[in-house]
Amino acid sequence: MGLIVQKFGGTSVGSPEKIMNAANRAAEESQKGNSVVVVVSAMGKTTDHLVSLAAEITQKPSKREMDMLLSTGEQVTISLLTMALQAKGYDAVSYTGWQAGISTEHVHGNARISGIDTEKIEKRLSEGKIVVVAGFQGFADGSEITTLGRGGSDTTAVALAAALKADKCDIYTDVTGVYTTDPRFVKGARKLEGISYDEMLELANLGAGVLHPRAVEFAKNYGVPLEVRSSTEAERGTLIEEETDMEQNLIVRGIAFEDQVSKVTVCGLQNGLMALSTIFKTLASHGINVDIIIQSTADAQIASLSFSVKTGEVEETVHVLETYKVELGFERIEFENGLAKVSIVGSGMVSNPGVAAEMFHVLAKEQIEVKMVSTSEIKVSTVVGHADMVKAVEALHDAFELSEQPAGVLGAN
Repeated sequence: MGLIVQKFGGTSVGSPEKIMNAANRAAEESQKGNSVVVVVSAMGKTTDHLVSLAAEITQKPSKREMDMLLSTGEQVTISLLTMALQAKGYDAVSYTGWQAGISTEHVHGNARISGIDTEKIEKRLSEGKIVVVAGFQGFADGSEITTLGRGGSDTTAVALAAALKADKCDIYTDVTGVYTTDPRFVKGARKLEGISYDEMLELANLGAGVLHPRAVEFAKNYGVPLEVRSSTEAERGTLIEEETDMEQNLIVRGIAFEDQVSKVTVCGLQNGLMALSTIFKTLASHGINVDIIIQSTADAQIASLSFSVKTGEVEETVHVLETYKVELGFERIEFENGLAKVSIVGSGMVSNPGVAAEMFHVLAKEQIEVKMVSTSEIKVSTVVGHADMVKAVEALHDAFELSEQPAGVLGAN
């Protein structure tokens, strides 16, 4: 017997039929003798619908009231799923985030979990109940409802698994696992049998939408084994853990990409030790996230600084910098939209020099211009034109032989 935490995303509980399917998955684990905690998101497009309703009332709703509104989506799902389990003859009980003891910092819209009181859940599990918990939400200061922001249900599931010392956390989605790249864009994309926390964290940060980075980070910090599985197909998914013995012969494990990237260049910047710090502190204070950074120096006094941001933040970025132009000491700002980021990820890159060179060779052969570059021990990211994004991913996927099934992989199809 063990303790399993299951998480079902919005598409996996998007209809009564899908909710019944999720109930079947929970029942299967219970039949094996396992204690089961199920974390769910709001049904389908419920959250989008609630946001639209708020927009019909006001264009500037308070964050507190948005949390009150959005948290109702998961409450619908937990009650329906619990009813489905009870209809099948299983003893089940549903809890909202605050009922489940999930406390957060007092931040509305994007709170972080600060602690979990598991006493109530553990009591119900000891009574043989399946516990169904609303993802994406918690409470602050004893009574204030808060939400966890994008990917909040993933984070809820992993945090509960850590707090309850669960044997495993299964993330059920509309795909069968983590792929070498997005199969909607690349026909040769292949499901991975296993991947490390670090590799999955890089892929998640770089645009792979299967798991939210905060959830992966939680799992790594607390050693929670994750498995990304299909909510409809009865097959093994992708196991995410500290080290994986599977597919060790792959130098590059996956390719992530995202569009809506823009390049901002601050020209004629007075070259000084505090220039970079001042610019990025200013942007950070306005909530603007900067990604790839490149500095070039024309002479001892004048420099240019380029960095990438999400296209939706370009206008605000330029406005903030122009507002502080005198303090920051630059001549002008240039920006370029219509870009995308393409990244290769793999722990094998640490001990295999020349991977970046091969990446640039492949892109050059395809006549794809590389506008910016960023590297870490296990990834290389490039910014290219949006029109070249899919072509770059396909070429790199072929060049690093990610479509091929590695020899000797356990459970290979």
